Amino acid sequence: MGNRGMEDLIPLVNKLQDAFSSIGQSCHLDLPQIAVVGGQSAGKSSVLENFVGRDFLPRGSGIVTRRPLILQLIFSKTEYAEFLHCKSKKFTDFDEVRQEIEAETDRVTGTNKGISPIPINLRVYSPHVLNLTLIDLPGITKVPVGDQPQDIEYQIKDMILQFISRESSLILAVTPANMDLANSDALKMAKEVDPQGLRTIGVITKLDLMDEGTDARDILENKLLPLRRGYIGVVNRSQKDIEGKKDIRAALAAERKFFLSHPAYRHMADRMGTPHLQKVLNQQLTNHIRDTLPSLRSKLQSQLLSLEKEVEEYKNFRPDDPTRKTKALLQMVQQFGVDFEKRIEGSGDQVDTLELSGGARINRIFHERFPFELVKMEFDEKDLRREISYAIKNIHGIRTGLFTPDLAFEAIVKKQVVKLKEPCLKCVDLVIQELINTVRQCTSKLGSYPRLREETERIVTTYIREREGKTKDQILLLIDIELSYINTNHEDFIGFANAQQRSTQLNKKRAIPNQVIRRGWLTINNISIMKGGSKEYWFVLTAESLSWYKDEEEKEKKYMLPLDNLKIRDVEKGFMSNKHVFAIFNTEQRNVYKDLRQIELACDSQEDVDSWKASFLRAGVYPEKDQVENEEGAQENTFSMDPQLERQVETIRNLVDSYVGIINKSIRDLMPKTIMHLMINNTKDFIHSELLAYLYSSADQSSLMEESADQAQRRDDMLRMYHALKEALHIIGDISTSTISTPVPPPVDDAWLQSGNSPTPQRRPTSTVLPPGRPPAVRGPTPGPPLIPAPAGSISSFIAPPIPSRPGPQNVFAANNDPFSAPPQIPSRPARIPPGVPPGVPRRPPAAPNRPTIIRPAEPSLLD
Repeated sequence: MGNRGMEDLIPLVNKLQDAFSSIGQSCHLDLPQIAVVGGQSAGKSSVLENFVGRDFLPRGSGIVTRRPLILQLIFSKTEYAEFLHCKSKKFTDFDEVRQEIEAETDRVTGTNKGISPIPINLRVYSPHVLNLTLIDLPGITKVPVGDQPQDIEYQIKDMILQFISRESSLILAVTPANMDLANSDALKMAKEVDPQGLRTIGVITKLDLMDEGTDARDILENKLLPLRRGYIGVVNRSQKDIEGKKDIRAALAAERKFFLSHPAYRHMADRMGTPHLQKVLNQQLTNHIRDTLPSLRSKLQSQLLSLEKEVEEYKNFRPDDPTRKTKALLQMVQQFGVDFEKRIEGSGDQVDTLELSGGARINRIFHERFPFELVKMEFDEKDLRREISYAIKNIHGIRTGLFTPDLAFEAIVKKQVVKLKEPCLKCVDLVIQELINTVRQCTSKLGSYPRLREETERIVTTYIREREGKTKDQILLLIDIELSYINTNHEDFIGFANAQQRSTQLNKKRAIPNQVIRRGWLTINNISIMKGGSKEYWFVLTAESLSWYKDEEEKEKKYMLPLDNLKIRDVEKGFMSNKHVFAIFNTEQRNVYKDLRQIELACDSQEDVDSWKASFLRAGVYPEKDQVENEEGAQENTFSMDPQLERQVETIRNLVDSYVGIINKSIRDLMPKTIMHLMINNTKDFIHSELLAYLYSSADQSSLMEESADQAQRRDDMLRMYHALKEALHIIGDISTSTISTPVPPPVDDAWLQSGNSPTPQRRPTSTVLPPGRPPAVRGPTPGPPLIPAPAGSISSFIAPPIPSRPGPQNVFAANNDPFSAPPQIPSRPARIPPGVPPGVPRRPPAAPNRPTIIRPAEPSLLD
């Protein structure tokens, strides 16, 4: 493996991955992808290969990379490669990988230089790599050859932009040294997607192929055409080396030797070459990991805090401790009693805001559902009149009666009172169902101990069923008491005289005409699609009318419907609808709204429907009753034939209405009290005082408090996750302190990228005339010509001895590992002239045994 820096990062990332996998999560580091961009045959594939440390990409002259290669490096204990297009095959020989890339390229693009944007996906599994994505892109070309399309330049540019536009991609802008850098399309495209230059690194290849007498020193020193992250020079293997199977390690050694021996580059050899490029890229990965750590840490800390409370219970947990079992049993039964009471009586803490539960539902049964059932039973007007007429006739028998018989009143009243039994018993059943549901909701907290939960539910439910019988007996007794004596001296009873004078109008005037009974959203369900379809409105029900508005601000009224002669009927739920519907219609067969005989009003639940029906009852709009037509006809005939009988029926009707109203009022008041006393309060007392004794008698404590397998697993998982989270946070803390991030380089003037014109040519021949501020230096094995005097303030003249032909020692750069630190002092460089030396006075070079030294004037550091 050629990349030592990456190997140093691998344990760090693996620690993070292990910490996250131990809590069943993935570590989203999202490491940057590295894309190489450059012209054709610039050496992009060689740069990538050197980074991976493997020889596996196709090489040659002309356009070789004709499809993007997305190379995913994945850390694994074994080393092999696999392609997405043939997943079943594992490649262990990297020569075969190269052949497969060439074959797959030809399969899509043909063999005549064609290109395609369809990428080849290659995964390399190795113990020597990080989880990274590298992208080898086709070289930028201008003129189509072979089967290439006419717009090949734009196609390749679009293809490259797709990959380098991603914010997390590092761009290696590769330019060969034997080409003018100012014309580099790679740098120009990188500038488009990365204007700040934060993720662009210039790579200069083929330094060994420059014309004799020229070098790229000013470029590599980031002086001539500056980039924010500067340039790194590399020397790749030649085609001859590749064909001769020259090893990558040998190539890296030859590259190192080149930079150390070349007079133009040896002073910056520690900042050149593939190892330094690897180091810079690895530092970027390290920076990225450090930048990602804060969000990972906050995510872990929030998870840890959410677990703290539950873990506190389990820290000193011993499942088989009998003391703990006794304590847990007492606490759970006590908590069950408190929860049950809170759900029934209501409580300010832990309020359910999504639906009604417990006491609120029982309250609705008492004050909405039960009165509605009573009214449905009471107002069957025509049946009642018919029964009264039959009673009067049957009491008179064969005789014609002159007076209204009392017995008819008593018989009808008793028959009406008996009818109360059904809604009263139905009310008890509804309350019992709600109580049992409440018990189940409260026992959900006992889920850790299934046997305890099961026994608690069974005992409390059995007790509720026992109380059911006693409650129903008491309610039937109340009704029997009402039947036993008809008290016609009751203060609210109208009496015989008032009954005769009372108006027979069915729709009695309401006490408060403008009283608002209810507001809420309803959907008018039966408007045709041609007229707008079903729509939701804001309805306001008063004692006189039903109005609906556009919204709850009640500014834009759509319609107002008087309540006279209106009744309610049920409507079956539609096949495709999830709404519950009821209808309002006019008993005189008139249109209710526009051309509709009835308005269908839809709610989201049956409970809302029942609640609205109860509100309509309060407004005097009653439910419809099915009538048998022939009986109605007979009734009409009976009344029309005997006016005296009609008067007697009306009188008894008014008396019955008055007395039944008194009984209904009494029953509506006594029913909730009876149920509350005999059932709900008794159940609460039972739970608080006797439930524990019943539990002890039903089973032994150890079996009751036996944990479920799920709960034991959950506890173990929670404790394991808690410790894993702490360990992961500890690892992240270590990584934060142990990894060294490098600061972002300051911005540079890269306006030359926009202009596209080079201020000076890249190839710089050796010359005796140098730029201002820089003294001449002798290059090559022979001394140069006499030096020209420098500007004022610098040394007027000095004599430089020739440079020896052998390279300097190899170990002089070993101490410097920071890619962005100042370059090290190299023996061939002079010490700076002290400020005390007056201008124009020559300075003698220090003597060095067996080695002449080049003397140069003071100059600013390359990275200042």
